[in-house]
Amino acid sequence: MRVPLCLLLLVAHAADMLPLNRRKKQVSTGLGSNCTGCVICSEENGCSTCQQKLFLFIRREGIRQYGKCVHDCPPGYFGIRGQEVNRCKKCGATCESCFSQDFCIQCKRRFYLYKGKCLPTCPPGTAAQQSTQECQEECELGPWGSWSPCTYNGKPCGLAWGLESRVREAGRAGQEEGVTCQVMSESRKCPIQRSCPGERNPSQKKGRRDRRPRKDRKLDRKLAMRPGRPQA
Repeated sequence: MRVPLCLLLLVAHAADMLPLNRRKKQVSTGLGSNCTGCVICSEENGCSTCQQKLFLFIRREGIRQYGKCVHDCPPGYFGIRGQEVNRCKKCGATCESCFSQDFCIQCKRRFYLYKGKCLPTCPPGTAAQQSTQECQEECELGPWGSWSPCTYNGKPCGLAWGLESRVREAGRAGQEEGVTCQVMSESRKCPIQRSCPGERNPSQKKGRRDRRPRKDRKLDRKLAMRPGRPQA
């Protein structure tokens, strides 16, 4: 009784495999490139099951749909992996491309990208960038810092007019990484009232130059006033 039972099991298994073998034959006969990467494919609807690591992309035309196995999902779709089938799923209505159903990468026309969402208008505290269609967070100006020491040619001395400066830093409301704001700065003239080591006061040099001609003039007067010697 064991032999007939084994034969019955083999016949039943062969009958179950016939439909699958027929469908596999369709992949290699008559369909060509339309079934590239498919495991199960039909001439009417294309692929219905893809090879491992490939995504099933279903294109709809009216009431008809046609499946195709692709390595990467086309623009406007994102790939989602499952236990049995990896599928290409359509992005949201306002997304041009997306990473997932809830995270857009690029928005359609007249929408602006902000934190993965495509919005018709940018939220408060942000400004719309027309070139990138993104909402960029505006900078918040902080208080002015203290004035720096007064310097002239990089030195804090010199008995001349120097410059002192201060900065005003700015940050974004969200404090996101990789986002920087421009730093504002201003400068003004300031007097330096301390001479550098080894430098003389200009007023002292000027007074010395003024005294020497006076002495010479006094000496000339004295020589002019002295009587001359009588001639023999």
